[in-house]
Amino acid sequence: MSLVTTSNETPAPIQRPPIHTISVLVNNKAGVLMRISQVFARRGYNIDSLVVSRGRDRHFSRMTIGISGDPAGLEQIILQVSKLIDVLHCIEHTKSNSVVKELLLVKFLASKQERTEALQIIDHYGGKTIDLTPTSMIAMINGESTKIDAALSMFSQFEIIETIRTGKIVMARGEQAT
Repeated sequence: MSLVTTSNETPAPIQRPPIHTISVLVNNKAGVLMRISQVFARRGYNIDSLVVSRGRDRHFSRMTIGISGDPAGLEQIILQVSKLIDVLHCIEHTKSNSVVKELLLVKFLASKQERTEALQIIDHYGGKTIDLTPTSMIAMINGESTKIDAALSMFSQFEIIETIRTGKIVMARGEQAT
């Protein structure tokens, strides 16, 4: 089946499954990530993004996992992950109870004539130019995933050489621990 449009029609946006952000505090030991990812795989969830970093105490690491899948099974996954050896706690974060950010580096070709427009896009999204050559630029932009997606859409008018995204990082609002 193909999508046919005329100049007056726009295709319907692609519906993505809901993305859930899970935070997992674990002992900083080998094999923990593998055991956690197996829980998601067995339940048919895809890991869309994964950020793991050592915490203030080097004995612990924080995992921020962006997953897509049926929301009905999410509570069961959180319970199963929480029961794993070396997992201290596992919780889902929402927009209302946390701050979620992502970082994008995008390298693209930009001639001297195109630089002004590229710099305007970077400025509009609150980004920075972190590398500039006579023929290319690297921009750095951070924010929510929707902002990163919108910025990438605007950069698509240039020839994009490479993009790198960090995946989501999350921190609970207020005094609640992440």
